[in-house]
Amino acid sequence: MIYRLKYDPAAEAVHESMPAAVSEELTLALANACYDPIGATQPYGEDDGVVRTLVTQHSFAVILVGETLKTITVLQVTYLG
Repeated sequence: MIYRLKYDPAAEAVHESMPAAVSEELTLALANACYDPIGATQPYGEDDGVVRTLVTQHSFAVILVGETLKTITVLQVTYLG
């Protein structure tokens, strides 16, 4: 089942301000996570299956996987440069 993507406003602002190629790389990684949130991400600390990290070559995101409503909420985006 496909998960719906949601953003924290601050995380969305960082994603929108990144260079186009880096933003696209993160967008594609998030799209993959919408199809397989556990397989496309790594645990954030203890593996609870809820708070996860998504790492690309130039950025990473902290996400919250909502099983009940089938949502992925992007909590934080960091541009690594």
